[in-house]
Amino acid sequence: MAVTVTTTGSVEGKQVVSYLGVVAGETILGVNVFKDITAGFRNIVGGRSGKYEEELRKGRQTAIEEMAQRATEMGADAVLGVKIDYETVGGQMLMVTACGTAVKLS
Repeated sequence: MAVTVTTTGSVEGKQVVSYLGVVAGETILGVNVFKDITAGFRNIVGGRSGKYEEELRKGRQTAIEEMAQRATEMGADAVLGVKIDYETVGGQMLMVTACGTAVKLS
């Protein structure tokens, strides 16, 4: 069974029976990503960079998957209150973090 991941504080039709703790997943997009993105700026249409957005989506998805895996290892049914954060690291890397509360549901 897959872990439900949601930004809300509950899952409709279910009750939280126990809180297992905070779980997080992180990923870092390295220097090469930014070099590729810079090269891709020639393809900007309407002020957007498809390559940059694609890398951000991949980073977010990886962080969420890692967080969900940790929740599964704890025996969780869901991760509630998920927040996504983006931070620069060392001026040339981007860290994407997903965190939430792992819970058991009825």
